[in-house]
Amino acid sequence: MADMSVLQDGSGLAAGRERAPAYRRVEELLKAERCVILDGGIATELGRRLPDAERRRDEALWGTWGLVQNADVVRDVHRSYVEQGCDVISTNTWGLTAEMQSQRTGHLAPLHWMDIARRGVEVGREAIEQAGRKDEVALAFSINGDIDGPARREFIELLPRTFEDHPPDLILLETITLIRDQLTLGAIEALVATGIPVWTSFRRCRHGVCGVFGQHWGGPEGDEFGRAARRLDEIGVQALLINCLPPDHVPGMLPWLRDFTDLPLGVYPNLGYFTDDGWSFDKTVDGEQYGEMAAVWRQEGAQIIGGCCGTRPEHVAGARARVRDMPPGSRAVAEAANGAANGAMDRGLSPDPSLRPWTDERGRRLYPLEMPEIVCEPGVFVPTHGSFLVWKYLFQNHIGEGKRCLDIGCGTGMLAIELARNGAEHVHAIDIDRRAVANTLSNAFRNGVADRITGEAIDLYPWVPKDHYDIVVASLYQMPVDPYEQPNSHRPLDFWGRNLLDHLFTLLPKLLADGGVAYVMQLSILGQERTAELLAEGGFQSRVVDFEFFAFHSLFEQRKEQIDRVEELSDAYHLRFRDEDVMVAYLLEVTPA
Repeated sequence: MADMSVLQDGSGLAAGRERAPAYRRVEELLKAERCVILDGGIATELGRRLPDAERRRDEALWGTWGLVQNADVVRDVHRSYVEQGCDVISTNTWGLTAEMQSQRTGHLAPLHWMDIARRGVEVGREAIEQAGRKDEVALAFSINGDIDGPARREFIELLPRTFEDHPPDLILLETITLIRDQLTLGAIEALVATGIPVWTSFRRCRHGVCGVFGQHWGGPEGDEFGRAARRLDEIGVQALLINCLPPDHVPGMLPWLRDFTDLPLGVYPNLGYFTDDGWSFDKTVDGEQYGEMAAVWRQEGAQIIGGCCGTRPEHVAGARARVRDMPPGSRAVAEAANGAANGAMDRGLSPDPSLRPWTDERGRRLYPLEMPEIVCEPGVFVPTHGSFLVWKYLFQNHIGEGKRCLDIGCGTGMLAIELARNGAEHVHAIDIDRRAVANTLSNAFRNGVADRITGEAIDLYPWVPKDHYDIVVASLYQMPVDPYEQPNSHRPLDFWGRNLLDHLFTLLPKLLADGGVAYVMQLSILGQERTAELLAEGGFQSRVVDFEFFAFHSLFEQRKEQIDRVEELSDAYHLRFRDEDVMVAYLLEVTPA
C-alpha cells in the first residue's frame, strides 16, 4: 500500500498520493510522444473462452459473473493482453454500476459489490505479475461512467472505499454519454480527490452522442461539449478518450477535441455489438487492418489507443506494431488523416462518416437549406406557409435570373432577396407598411444584394403602376371577414377574402412586360372560379405549379364561421382531419393566354 502519511480524504485514500510506478511509466511514454497501448475487449473475449452455458449467463452481466465464478479465465484474458505489449489493462468491472443499481448482484452472491470490485483489482494484478511485467503495465479500474441518477453517483462516491488496501493505478470511467448537472462532475471530482489518476472516456463522435451501431443520439453539441472537456481538465482528469463506437465514426473527433483541451487524447472503438441473438462481431478486420486504422487515429493526434467490445489481442498487437513508435499527428495533418480513413473503403471497411452534403442539380446545398438570412422586425408579418411555398419554387427553379422583378407585399423581403440571389437584374419591393419596406431593405443588406433591391411603401388600391416587370411575385393577405366586424387599419372588410388578390389580377396587364410571368399564392378558402374569371378578362391564364398544406392557425380559427359561410356560397374549400382544419396553398403561374 502507498505511503499514507500524507493528508487523507474521507475515503481513507491520500489526496496527494504518489503515482504508482506503472502509471509513472505511462506518463513517461506520453512525455516521450510514444503511443500508450490499452487492452481490447474483456467481456467479449471472456465470452469466447467460456462454455456456452457459462457464456450466456455471463453476457447478461457484462463479464462480472465470470470474475466471480471463472476468475482463472478472466486472469487468462488479462494476461493475453499483457503479453501483447499493452501498457494499460482494465479490470473486468465495467458492468458493476448497472448491476448494483438494478440489484442483479443477487446473481453474484455471496459477494457484495465492493468485494467484487476488490476481486477485479486482485485478478488484474495477478495477471500482470504472472506475465512478469509488474510495475510496467498499469492497471485501470474500469467502470461505466454514465452517471444518470443519484444511485449511480452514490455508487461512484463509495467506490474509493474498495481501494483502501489494493488501489488500482488509475480509474477509467468509460462510455459516458452525457455530462449531467449535479451528477457527473461531482462524482468525477470525488474520484480525483482520491489521488488516483482518473481517465474519462465518452461514447461520442463528431455528430454527437453515438451508439454502437453508429446511430446518433444528438447532444451535447459544439462548444457545450468542448467546454465540458475543458472543465474535466480543470478539475484534474488526466486523459480524455472516446470508446464504444464504430471505428468509422472516429475520424475527425480528436482534432476537434484538441481545440478545447491539452489533455492526452485516446480512442478505443468497438468491433462488435450485442443483439438479441447474442454478440455480433466484425470478422472482416484482422490485426493488420486494425493497425492501419490505428495509424489514422495516431495521425489525428491519438496518444492512447486500444479497443473496446469485440476487439481481441490480435487487434491490439496489430495496433501496437503499427503505432508504437509512430509520431503523433496534429490538427495540421487532420485532413490527410481523414483521407486515409476514406481509403479504408478499399480494405472493406466503412467510409469516413463525413457525408457528402445533399445538393440540388445546381450544386446548391439543401441540408442545411441555403435560406436567406432573415430578421423579422417588430410589427412586420412573419413569413407564412404561403410565402415559403413561393420561396421554394423561386429557389428550385432559379426564377429571376437577368430579369426585372416586382415583389408585392414584400414583408420581410424573403422573396425579393431570393430573386436577387438568383441573379435578378433588379427587384422592386412594395408593401403598404413602411416598416415592412424598411425590414426588406435591411435584410437585403444582410444578404449582400442591397445594390439590386429597392423598396417603396404603396397601397395597391390607388396605385397606378408606371413600370413593367418580367417577373411579379405575390404572397398576399387572404382572409374572409364578416362585414359586421370592426375593420382594422389597412385591411378593409373582405367578405370573400379576395379583395387584394382580385385587385392584383386587375393590375397585371399594367405590370407585366411582354412575355412576363406572375407567381401568385392563393389559398383554397378563396375558390378557383373567380380567379379564372378575372384572369380571363385580363387576357391571362393560370396553372398550378406547386401546392402546400396549410393548417389553420389561431387567426383562421377566429374566422372559421365566415370561412364556412364563404365555402357554402362558392367553390372555396378546405380539408378536415378529425379536429384539425387544413387548407391548401396553391402557387399559380400566370401567363398571357
